[in-house]
Amino acid sequence: MLSELVALAVQQNRKTGSKMDLKLWQEIDQKEPIPEHILKRMEELRQKGAILPEEKYIKRPTMIEGIRKASLLNKQVLDEVEKHIHVGMSTQEIDDIVKDFTEKNGGICAPYHYEGFPKHVCTSINSVVCHGIPKHIQKLHDGDIINVDCTTIVDGYYGDASRMFCIGNVSEERRKLVEETKKCLEIGLAAAQPWNTVGDIGYAIQKYATSKGYSVVRELGGHGVGIEFHEDPFVAHVGKKGTGMVLVPGMILTIEPMINVGKASVVIDPYDNWTISTKDGKDSAQWEYTILITEDGNEVLSY
Repeated sequence: MLSELVALAVQQNRKTGSKMDLKLWQEIDQKEPIPEHILKRMEELRQKGAILPEEKYIKRPTMIEGIRKASLLNKQVLDEVEKHIHVGMSTQEIDDIVKDFTEKNGGICAPYHYEGFPKHVCTSINSVVCHGIPKHIQKLHDGDIINVDCTTIVDGYYGDASRMFCIGNVSEERRKLVEETKKCLEIGLAAAQPWNTVGDIGYAIQKYATSKGYSVVRELGGHGVGIEFHEDPFVAHVGKKGTGMVLVPGMILTIEPMINVGKASVVIDPYDNWTISTKDGKDSAQWEYTILITEDGNEVLSY
């Protein structure tokens, strides 16, 4: 059931009318075609059996600037949360901050009513891996760790990032988990080079995480983003070198490893059908960046 939900989430489009109009996309495509040398390299790799993205997932300069703008506001929203998050506040207060700051600055909170999600941001505490729903009755306690996952729309473009926050006096074990998860993200970022593969990202993250005694959630991962909330490819945080879709310059995607202290297995809350937690009840952490694959490396757009 969980894997089916995740697969569906990767394929779904936002249905509120805020994604880019097809006519506008076609106009940009005509004015800003994919460079010939990129298409030539793609075709050479395709002839060798490589998996290449559809051309619609290779962003053009106008699109990249729009996504960069959305990503900037996305980052600023998380900065605003960081200014105010503290022991004793409710996760609903975090949701209020995200909603108010986003709307005040001309953005839309992408999670709100996305496939029925009831809030504007995801707040995942301790053993909750992702998709935690903000609540008035849920307070942050001294020693908690929390992931705040925020996706922002500006002029039809999307930026997506999440951060971990240590609340009050956090145990050394939890602080180390947060730090090592950030390191996993950085290692995945280093592997996200042009003409490498999605599998290279997963391999690098998995190798490091397991070397530190952690496990990596398999059912959930990163994804293409920018024109829609979730686009191809699915970015697993486990994998084999040289496998999966090729990373072509112009692709924009998220890297967002979910790292567990205990086993990798996760469960979905049967009552809200959103909150995903570790099956063994042990802690989990996650960081997320939106990145652009460039011709000579990558660029972090939101963090």
